[in-house]
Order: sequence, then structure tokens, then C-alpha cells
Amino acid sequence: MRGSDYAELKAFAAIVEHGSFARAAAHLGVSPSALSQTIRGLEERLGIRLLNRTTRSVAPSEAGARLLARLRPALDDLDAAVAGVTSLRDTPSGLLRINSTRLAAVDYLAPLIGPFLNTYPDVTLDLVIDDRLVDIVAQRFDAGVRLGEKVEKDMVAVRLGGELQLIAVAAPSYIARFGRPRTPRELQAHRCIASRWPSDGSLYRWEFERGEEKLEAAVQGPLIANDPDLVLRAVLEGVGIAFLFAHRVRPLIAAGKLVHLLKDWTPPFPGFYLYYPSRRQMPPALRAFVDHIKDPARPKGTA
Repeated sequence: MRGSDYAELKAFAAIVEHGSFARAAAHLGVSPSALSQTIRGLEERLGIRLLNRTTRSVAPSEAGARLLARLRPALDDLDAAVAGVTSLRDTPSGLLRINSTRLAAVDYLAPLIGPFLNTYPDVTLDLVIDDRLVDIVAQRFDAGVRLGEKVEKDMVAVRLGGELQLIAVAAPSYIARFGRPRTPRELQAHRCIASRWPSDGSLYRWEFERGEEKLEAAVQGPLIANDPDLVLRAVLEGVGIAFLFAHRVRPLIAAGKLVHLLKDWTPPFPGFYLYYPSRRQMPPALRAFVDHIKDPARPKGTA
């Protein structure tokens, strides 16, 4: 194999995995025009089209899909070989790609980033915020951060924080106008602030549990919003009842600005986990980050 073959094939795989010349070029550290020229040269040398391009998208042709299916394991082996050599170094280095939800990144990863990167200055952390549940293997991430219930069983999971709790809250001004629900079923008669699942856009049904009884409430009201800061501002202004993470609103409840509703119906549940595929050769940067999370002296998050 020529020295340029590896670069061409890696560029082709990056375009398919990122679904865009621009994103793949940014990931590889080259210009989109240079990447396009590389792929054009590869297709001309092979004598077959590997990518179907439109003004809005890029996808592998049948030949490209077949090539990628054979190519990906080989590239993984090459990357693992390089990682194996790099692991012999005393100091971890290179790119560490992590996919995380916004809440986990802000409340749990943010306190870790500074101390970690100061300890390992040769590591570049590529933190991608995405509330959708993505396939971290297919998208070429080293690790992901999601709620424990969302982590696949074949992943290695490391607890990132304590238990979480979603609770119903409202401003005193709302309660003065509309009263307060005594059971989750009474939410149907109230103005609630709803949100959508990032995966399919459907409205999230609030989940409640008391003893053996479990139920979901399909709430409705004057506002649908996915940004927690916007929701918090709206609930403080008396727009409606919101379902928010307890650790974010406890100070407001203590200050009398919000009222905790349906207290007996929202028990805590497992929180966030860092997860990654089980590998024989773990990238040294990821190993260092996992050890950093497990460090008993580190901050434990805000929950």
C-alpha cells in the first residue's frame, strides 16, 4: 500500500462518518477543497464513484458502502496499533472525543475539564454537546455521557455523579392564580411547560412513581421548550408548572421563589455515567480521563 493510500482511505471514512465534507475536513484539520480533491483522486484511481453528493448531503454509493464495511475494521486495527505504541509514553496525548448531553457537560464535566487538561497538557479534548442518543462507535467517539438507563449493556460504564431527581415546581404567583395539583393526574387541568424528546421530537411524558404505583402524565400548556434555562425563567415568571432537575432548583425553593409540588411522586434515579466500548487497548487519553473521574479527591458534581 502506498503511503498516500492510508490518508485517502481515512479521509473517505471520515466523510461518510461525519456526513459532510466540511465537518470531515474540520475533523481531519484540512480544507474542504483539499479533502474534495483527495476523494476525487481516490475515485479516479479506483475507477468507481464512492460517494453520492448533493448540495445538501453526501452518502456512500453501493461501492462506497462495501468498501467502508471492509475498511473500517482495518482502520480500527491501525488506530489501535498506534494507540498501543502511544500508551508506552509516560504522558497521555492526542485527541479525546466525548459526546455528552448539555446538562451533564455543564454540571458534571465542566468542573473536571480544567484540572484534567492542566494535568495532561498534550491531550486535546473534543467535547461534542448533543442531547440525542448517538452511536458513539459509529460516530467515532472515544466515550459518551448519558443517564445510566440509556447506556447499552455491552458498554463499560463509570459513574459520573450521584442520583438525580426530576421534580414538579411552580412559582407562588402561579399557585395563587391556579392552585396546586395534589396528584399527577390533576396536571391535566393545569398549565404545564412541556418539552420534546431530541430523538424523535415527541412530547416528553412526565414520569411519576409512589410505592408500587407508576404513571406518566402527557402534560400540555402555553409553552413547549427544550432549553432548561428558558424553562426555568418561564416558571419563575408564573407561566406554568415545570418538571426540572432538583439540584438546579433547590436554592430557588429554599428562597421561596419556587414551590416543590407532588413531593411523594418523584423518587431519585441513577444519574449520569461516562461509557465507552470494551477494548483490549484503551486509548491512553481515555484511560487518564477515566482515572481522573474515579479520583476520590475530585469534585463530585452538583447533584
